Amino acid sequence: MNRETTNRIRFVLEDILPPFVRDSGAFRWAARRVWGDHITHLAKFRERAPFLSAEEYAELYRKHPRVHEGTDNSAACISRILGSIAGESVCDIGCGTGSLLRSIQATHPGLNRLTGVDFVIEDASRLPGIEYVAAKVENLPFADAEFDTVICTHVIEHILDYRQAIAELRRIAKRRLIIVVPREREYRYTFNPHFNFFPYTHSFLRAVHPVPPAFVCEDIGRDIFYSEKRGAAD
Repeated sequence: MNRETTNRIRFVLEDILPPFVRDSGAFRWAARRVWGDHITHLAKFRERAPFLSAEEYAELYRKHPRVHEGTDNSAACISRILGSIAGESVCDIGCGTGSLLRSIQATHPGLNRLTGVDFVIEDASRLPGIEYVAAKVENLPFADAEFDTVICTHVIEHILDYRQAIAELRRIAKRRLIIVVPREREYRYTFNPHFNFFPYTHSFLRAVHPVPPAFVCEDIGRDIFYSEKRGAAD
């Protein structure tokens, strides 16, 4: 299933169904017909978020079924990301299978450094010319302003301490920071292990406060695309 399809499904589930239905036992029963007990595990996961151990966090992600084929990004978001890259070094935080890295490599052959980071990198498809680093976004093993462009898609919604994560992304970005998160509402029963929910673009701008003078924040088909200019001139 691609991102465009799941966004259409999310529109019905999040904006059409009334909240009392989405949070009801009836919805949980219907969702269990599709996903089994995992839908209940996800609800308990969010309820216990402040008290989870690192192993509990990792275990849920190991068992979580992959919804999208290859990438969580829509074609429109990928196009926007590729057109916003600045400089000669790029780091993709939360690279997953490496799908976005492959697109960047194909469309920006002049890059002198391309790096993918995830807390588990076994899923990444290894390609020549791309380095892979296992790390958490809240504590990145890079120097200040080490990469011209830093990209982080569909990660912030999963991070409990998302302000620390955003601070780290800003710290290692020299010219451009790009973040993509889903535009979604919180309900008790959802199909993703998300902690943070941003129903509007201005909801996300509060999350990245203080917002710098040069930024873009827009809705792209139920995903929020955010880009900010860092210290160096383009």
